[in-house]
Amino acid sequence: MPTKTTPPTDAPFGVDLGAYEEAAQRIRDLNERLIESSKAAGLTTLDAYEKALKSLVDFEQKVAGASQLDWVSALASTYAAFVQDVSGAYTKAARDLLG
Repeated sequence: MPTKTTPPTDAPFGVDLGAYEEAAQRIRDLNERLIESSKAAGLTTLDAYEKALKSLVDFEQKVAGASQLDWVSALASTYAAFVQDVSGAYTKAARDLLG
């Protein structure tokens, strides 16, 4: 009695890998879009953070200028400059990581 044989294929175990490759590509594309969206959201957050800190520093500098005591003015000005320098370094580093 003759046996029926299936024609050989390039796919292992007769499984077509095309559908799996297409799904993997769609997942890669989705991951790329998620990464880009996350970067954009991170940059937006950094922009808001910078604006808030600028408002804080501006307020501290106004307080420093309004004080009648020289040492209070000097302390407030120094602190405002410190906050500005540290936040500038932080946001620059964060932007470099996101870029």
